[in-house]
Order: sequence, then C-alpha cells, then structure tokens
Amino acid sequence: MKRILILILALAPTAALAHPGHASGGFEGLLHPLTGGDHLLAMLGVGLWAVQQTQNRLALPLTFLTAMAAGFIAASLGLALPAVEPLILASVILLGAATAMTLRASLAVALPLTAMFGLAHGAAHGSEGTGTAFALGMITATAALHLAGVALGVTLNRRAMRLAGGATLIAGLGLAFTG
Repeated sequence: MKRILILILALAPTAALAHPGHASGGFEGLLHPLTGGDHLLAMLGVGLWAVQQTQNRLALPLTFLTAMAAGFIAASLGLALPAVEPLILASVILLGAATAMTLRASLAVALPLTAMFGLAHGAAHGSEGTGTAFALGMITATAALHLAGVALGVTLNRRAMRLAGGATLIAGLGLAFTG
C-alpha cells in the first residue's frame, strides 16, 4: 500500500501542467489520461468507487465516458461550461473521499455526480481544439483506466480500498494546493 501512496503523491506536482495546449492526435489523447495526475486519479477513482456500489459496477464508468464525450463535443462547439478546473479537482477529492468512506450512494446520486465530473473532464479538452482523434484516444484510455480501477477494487480488501481512497483524497488535496 505504501507504493500506491508514493505513486499517487508523486503525481501531485503535475497539476500545474494539467491542461496546457495538446497536440491533436489520437496517440496524444491516449497518453493524456495516463500522464495527467488529475485525470489518472479521477479515472481510477471512478472504477474504485464503482466497485463499492451495490448496483451495476459499469454504470458509473459508462456514465462518466458518455458525459466526458458530451462535454468534449459541447466545448468544441464553443459552449463554455462553468468551473471546469475546480470540478476536475473536486472529482479527484470527492471520488477519493467516497472510496475512503466506503460510501454506497444510490444511482440517483452517484450517476449525476459522476456525469458532472465526466462533463468537466471532457470540456477541459474540447475547448482546446484538440480534435476528434484526440477525443477518441482520451475516451479509450479513460475506459481502460476505469476498468483498471474496477479490477483493482475487486482485488482489494475493505481496509486496502479505504487506504487507496484516502491516498487519492490526499493526492487530490495536494493537486488543489500545488496547482
């Protein structure tokens, strides 16, 4: 567990570089969720929190992906969504807190919250004019990270899951204060 915490904390300084201009290719889109600490933590966090839900474990990841695509399209068409960067940071912090507290929210609460986070993550890049290839790469990598979070969550015991959530929460706070 110490290795996970060290990895998460090592990613914290990337907050200041979370959303500079990106190249518009699919490869860059694939890499971005893997190299941006805020995105990596949020994507894994969606998967971890999904494991704690008593309902369908894929509902949260699919909601996030759909909303992320919608946010990307809306922003690329010029629709400015409010508070995109604060919502991205909030996604890391709140997903970490929900996992640490083993919060089992109803789908009526969890789905809109997850959708709001997905919209923000998509809008952050749609407004940059990164293009369709970037979006498809980002969606693919995001789906893979969601599934990795689900797979990790299935293998962790309750205590380790809470520690992973707590580490994500701490890293999210670190991102908020260093960015």
